[in-house]
Amino acid sequence: MAYEELTNELTPKLNELAEKSLKSSYIDPELYTKYDVKRGLRDLSGRGVLVGITDISEVCSTKTVNGERIPIDGQLYYRGYNVRDIITKSRDADHFGFEECAYLLLFGELPDERDLAEFQNILGDYRSLPKNFVRDVIMKKPSKDIMNSLSRSVLTLYSYDDNADDTSPTNVLRQCIQLISMFPLLSVYGYQAYRHYHESGSLIIHQPKQELSTAENILHCLRDDSKFSQLEAKLLDVALILHMEHGGGNNSTFTTHLVSSSGTDTYSAIAAALGSLKGPKHGGANIKVVKMFEDLKKNVKDWSSEEEVGAYLEALLNKEAFDKAGLIYGMGHAIYSISDPRAVTFKSFVKALSEEKGYEKEYALYSLVERLAPEIIAKKRKMYKGVSPNVDFYSGFAYQMLGLPIELYTPLFAIARIVGWSAHRMEEICHNGKIMRPAYMTVCEHKEYVPIEERE
Repeated sequence: MAYEELTNELTPKLNELAEKSLKSSYIDPELYTKYDVKRGLRDLSGRGVLVGITDISEVCSTKTVNGERIPIDGQLYYRGYNVRDIITKSRDADHFGFEECAYLLLFGELPDERDLAEFQNILGDYRSLPKNFVRDVIMKKPSKDIMNSLSRSVLTLYSYDDNADDTSPTNVLRQCIQLISMFPLLSVYGYQAYRHYHESGSLIIHQPKQELSTAENILHCLRDDSKFSQLEAKLLDVALILHMEHGGGNNSTFTTHLVSSSGTDTYSAIAAALGSLKGPKHGGANIKVVKMFEDLKKNVKDWSSEEEVGAYLEALLNKEAFDKAGLIYGMGHAIYSISDPRAVTFKSFVKALSEEKGYEKEYALYSLVERLAPEIIAKKRKMYKGVSPNVDFYSGFAYQMLGLPIELYTPLFAIARIVGWSAHRMEEICHNGKIMRPAYMTVCEHKEYVPIEERE
């Protein structure tokens, strides 16, 4: 019997078993309060439970005044340097900062010109895949979800590495740098295979160019004609910088620490992080924002009307519009309250691209939602902290203007975040700490075993 036929035949029974599984999995929410369990490893204000120490990046959203925590404009630091300064103080159109920030996160200091050139050369040398890898791995049974394709490729690279299980710092660093270089190719080629086999599109595989930056190579390899403007490449470079690291507590980076603490190989650790990032509550958030705005534009006649746009946002919160989840996607963050520094920094680049591409009307709509949403949410919901647009609010719109396929939105996040994961894996390897094993309280009562012939 074919796999699909077997699944269809078993569906009624599987539904029955699923109901039984859900019933046995239910835990009274009041027990979390009774035993002071921090669900999601967060307290009521959204602050994470302290589980580790890192020197890689810092996410700031509050300050202590007279013993009381008060919210402040969000700040993000890479190795002590404000990311806003890293980007805004090097806004030269010819300067691409992804490689420079990768060096900073991996080695703890800003490179001088010679250090950066050497590092760029290493990345360029590793920016290739094993012989026939595209044909034998990426093109075979291409996935409809590029994140799954990316995970499979990463796990398969284990088989091409003669020292795959060597967890010495030198070897792990080598593996991480290779993956940083390979991720753009694995992602773009995975999409090209998907487009060809699932959408009957042309199959075009461009080889990367040594002289191009990571952002430029992504556009070069992705676009059929390999053409792109300087502003397009600059905006993508900024997006990669803003997404490459965000503290040790975000879900995928914590996954990297957790899995690395077991002593496993680099490919397994990074594949686990990819599985985390794929989730719509983490890396897939900007897709939700884009789809929400598509629905908004269909249902609101006057995009400049505060009354009409406000009514739509209220309908979202009332579970009457879009996916009826009761959420305004792109608004709010687990850590930030007054502002997400990534969104603040990114917005000016998005505005510039909207003017170059003729998307001024859409940009004005995003700005209007950015202004109205916090006010409407505050009226409807009990707030423990402020609400502001997060980086996902504008990133999906930016990718739309770049003409990037929606299937690559989350992989682009991975192309950036692999740098942060690598730095945190190195940190975990160098600490050589204990395997992580948090506690779970069991609330199931003890029972006497009943032989099968006596069960009712």
